[in-house]
Amino acid sequence: MIVETNKIRLFSKAGAPMRFFLMNAAVIMFIGIWLSGFDKVHWFIYLIPCVFALSATFGICPGLNLWRILLRR
Repeated sequence: MIVETNKIRLFSKAGAPMRFFLMNAAVIMFIGIWLSGFDKVHWFIYLIPCVFALSATFGICPGLNLWRILLRR
C-alpha cells in the first residue's frame, strides 16, 4: 500500500536558476565542440549538451528527477 506522503513527483519542473545553468553549460559545450571542429568530435559528445538544452527549454531535468527518485524526495 502506497502512502500519499511517499509519492514521488516525476517530471517536476526545474527552477529558473537550474534552467539557466543547464543552458549556459550546453552553450559552453557547443562552443568547445565548435572550436575543436565538428568533424573531429565523436557523436557521443553531442548527447549531453543536447539533453541540457532540451532540459533548459522544457524545464524537465532527467538528472534532477533521477536524484529525486533515488533519494525519495
